[in-house]
Parts: sequence; C-alpha cells; structure tokens
Amino acid sequence: MMQFKKQQFSELWRRFRMQGLPVLLVLAVVGVSPVFAEEKCEPVDKKKIKIEGYISKSFRKQRKQIFKEFGELGSTRVALRVYPMGETSKVIAVGRCVPAYIAQHIIRKSMEYSTGVESLVQQQFLHTHWVGVGVTMFDEPSQQFVSAKQVQQLLKQDISDEEFHILYRKLSVPNDLVPFFGLKSPNIKIAQPD
Repeated sequence: MMQFKKQQFSELWRRFRMQGLPVLLVLAVVGVSPVFAEEKCEPVDKKKIKIEGYISKSFRKQRKQIFKEFGELGSTRVALRVYPMGETSKVIAVGRCVPAYIAQHIIRKSMEYSTGVESLVQQQFLHTHWVGVGVTMFDEPSQQFVSAKQVQQLLKQDISDEEFHILYRKLSVPNDLVPFFGLKSPNIKIAQPD
C-alpha cells in the first residue's frame, strides 16, 4: 500500500513538473508588468533625494568641493565617487519623485564633472527618490541614447515636475530591437510612456 502511494505521488510530481510548472512560469512572466504602481511621492523635506554615481578621474583633487556642488540645493544625500579608470559612463538615471529643479541641477553638474549625458535609464528600474550619475549598473537594453538637443529639452527653464517626468519617460524608452550576439533581438526591457 505504501509503495503504491509513493508511486502515485511520484507520478503526480512528474506530471506537475512536465505540464504544470511551465504553465505557472508563463503565467508569472505574462502577469508581471514592468509598470510600477503609481504611489504618491513623498516630499523631499521628508524623504531626501540620493545622488549616487561617479565623477571623472580628472576632478579627483576637487572632489570634496564638487560633491558639495551636487548637494547645494539641499534635500539631498550625495554618495558620489571618483571613477577609478578612464572616463565615466555617459548615463543618467532620474527617479520619478525627483523634483525637476533638482534633476536639472544634477544633469548640469554631471555634464560638467563627468563625461556627459548620452543615455537615460527607464524609471521603472529606479528607486523613486534616486539619481544616478555616470552609473554602470544598468545594461544597455534598459537605456536609451539621447541627443544633446533632447538633453536641453530636459533642462528647459520653468518646466513643471510632471512635464519633466513625462518628457524623461518619453525619451528613455529604448529601441524595440537590441543587439544580441550579432543579431537584433526583441528588447524585453521596454516601458511604455504615459
């Protein structure tokens, strides 16, 4: 009797692994949406903006003064480092709760003290109160190249926080196809603009 129950359990487990598990995996992948839940942003006086990343190695001697410049607007925590080799990455990442005036200040400073801004990271991969300067932790499918003209659109005077983030999300949507081992493959890291 015990042997029969073990065989039944063994057969059920084998069927589940062969049929049920793939179905559950497909449902999990399809059910997971890259869109983040829209929660109300806490004000920066309650939750500070963290600025993290790298400045160029050529500014090593002025680093303390530069770090102060990044945080001079207040309501920020600066955790920058000097990039140890060559030039920094040309990537900027702005969380969805970062006020436009702080984001613009950081973009200007990163253009001055890092290699520049040529790529934007999609907001769905970022903490809401976080800005990355010259960061290397995001892969290319989660980024989008931007022109100098598009960066200037982000730096436009008198742009509201909402307008800034709508434009940022629009400019940071990556290409539909990305290089993958010499081929063009569909990009699975695409967020749709609002």
